[in-house]
Amino acid sequence: MSQTLQAVLWMTGAVVSFTSMAVAGRAVSLDLDTFEIMLYRSIIGAIIVTSVLMATGKLSQINRDRFGLHVARNISHFAGQNCWFFAVATIPLAQVFALEFTSPLWVILLSPLVLGERITPSRAIAAGIGFVGILVVARPTPETLSPGLIAALLAGVGFAGSAVFTRRLTRTASTACILFWLTVMQAVFGLVCAGIDGDIALPAASTWPWVVLIAIAGLVAHFCLTTALGLAPAPVVMPIDFARLPLVAVVGMLVYAEALDPFVFLGAAIIFGANYFNILRETR
Repeated sequence: MSQTLQAVLWMTGAVVSFTSMAVAGRAVSLDLDTFEIMLYRSIIGAIIVTSVLMATGKLSQINRDRFGLHVARNISHFAGQNCWFFAVATIPLAQVFALEFTSPLWVILLSPLVLGERITPSRAIAAGIGFVGILVVARPTPETLSPGLIAALLAGVGFAGSAVFTRRLTRTASTACILFWLTVMQAVFGLVCAGIDGDIALPAASTWPWVVLIAIAGLVAHFCLTTALGLAPAPVVMPIDFARLPLVAVVGMLVYAEALDPFVFLGAAIIFGANYFNILRETR
């Protein structure tokens, strides 16, 4: 089997996992707030990651080098993930995924601040085109601008911040170390934020399967995506990742009776085009 075909199969797993996490996130939002979702998801994730590291003998890779960067990365990811779960529960799923695709564009703007990278003309063009796509998806007016739309956009910013901090961490830290601190820190953040009002809800018996699905799907999605990028170039992988949008739009239509908004698809195509243009320029 060729590496390209293997990458396609891994990305199919990522697409299904991300979509499953969105459906599960909406299901548990009826019983848990976003902080509680993150708390239980991260506890389960920490148990899974620690067990895998112990079974593979990689627990020794865990250290506290550049601990401040781990903290910054996980605050950014925690904020982005909370915004994402809020958006999933309040606006159409297709809109959430379309605005999530803006994350690489925010990376362009954050990279000079965190990584010291300069904004090249091609990156500036990609960011400008992507902004047009955002306007098409959101169509912001006093009547249409909602907390859910703002949360989805902020989720993209949070994920971008997580990405640039991860890029700095990978210069010295192993993937095992990054994943360990990801799950442990976000469990602590979730506990503090969920418990600040003195009331942490326990998932109902019918909700636990969804919570477990969120935890497993999140880990599997990122593992599949990382593996696919290791097998094939980004210009091959990115178009497959874009398949998340039509898939989740169909799920939203069939399960939640959400209308298929042509402007969401048009804006998402513009955002994707901007990302793809930047990837092609960078890989050249």
